[in-house]
Amino acid sequence: MKIAFIGQKGIPARSGGVETHVEHLATRLAALGHEVTVYSRPHYVDPSVSQWHGVRIISLPSIRTKHLDAISHSLFATVHALFGQYDVIHYQSIGPSILAFIPKLILPGTAVISTFHSRDYFHGKWGGFARTCLRFAERLTCTVPHRTITVSHGMEAYAKKRYGKELTYVPNGAEAIPVTSSGMLSAFGLKEQRYVLSVSRLVAHKGLHHLIRAFLELEDTGRLQNNFKLAIVGTHAETPGYERHIRKMGEGRDSVLFLGEQKGESLAELFAGAAVFVQPSEDEGLSIALLEAMSYGLPIVASRIPGNEEALGDAGAYFESANVDSLKAELAKLLNRSDMMAEYGRLAKERVEALYGWEAIVDKTVEVYKETIRLRNEKRYGIGHQQHIA
Repeated sequence: MKIAFIGQKGIPARSGGVETHVEHLATRLAALGHEVTVYSRPHYVDPSVSQWHGVRIISLPSIRTKHLDAISHSLFATVHALFGQYDVIHYQSIGPSILAFIPKLILPGTAVISTFHSRDYFHGKWGGFARTCLRFAERLTCTVPHRTITVSHGMEAYAKKRYGKELTYVPNGAEAIPVTSSGMLSAFGLKEQRYVLSVSRLVAHKGLHHLIRAFLELEDTGRLQNNFKLAIVGTHAETPGYERHIRKMGEGRDSVLFLGEQKGESLAELFAGAAVFVQPSEDEGLSIALLEAMSYGLPIVASRIPGNEEALGDAGAYFESANVDSLKAELAKLLNRSDMMAEYGRLAKERVEALYGWEAIVDKTVEVYKETIRLRNEKRYGIGHQQHIA
């Protein structure tokens, strides 16, 4: 099959769950022999990069503002894709998916797919008008494409109730990569098993301000081991004000470290060396960072929201979302129970390996593509028409 991905910033992923999702999916599809194209933005991926692990990378411009970056790039990519003779055009996220009607109308032989990753209008960086637009985009995402994939059962049920549409569940995935100590932890001022880790974009709905406050209050009351640290990995997403706010919270405290974007082996080393992973989000679809932490066998403290509960199940500890006192209590309890930490880590690793392996996810995605193409051909040519799909 000839497949195009539109809506992501690009690959290789530097940050962002959508980009990580597309990188894993696209590279594995290419390894299976499919012809895969990912459209990228020049401010995210060097425009000179034209290939990544068998995937063709096409760099197109965007209007780089908070409100226009994604939609302008997706429009340019959509127009370009109209001439690409793709079997599948796969949009990512509800904003870019607003354009799915274009190839659906113009390319009757192409399967148009969208993935509903999260309810983006809950994200704190958006104002009122943008939230209204995103709610409209969500409706189109669930109703316009030939098939809409969702990464969580919670959003599958939500779409059924709100729009009367049956979406196709294909989750995010995760896998641990082998780690060889490079001395990076000490360069960051970290020691193995002596830090709490959180990995996310620095945006308000990720709840990092709750985590920083909880950590500092535990430190101030002597409920943490000496020289224990909090390591926060990630960068802002058009939200520099929020990044300044949380950095100010940790000002003058050498126990709170902002490590910026990390990927590949450096990120793997941070996962492997952590004592505990905390997922403090107030809203999630299905967090890849959480799944990755599970794949490294980390004990986890997560906010009690549907997306986290679906991913983690009974394999970790929960605190009430946005409740600093609840987070403090759960984090302190876990850090003082080595037996509980070991058990939660074991359960988390078993769960992610059983439910969220990338190979099974890729196989399911290929099934969705082929079934959608088959149904499109039957509609165009009549029941019984057969077309070989490589």
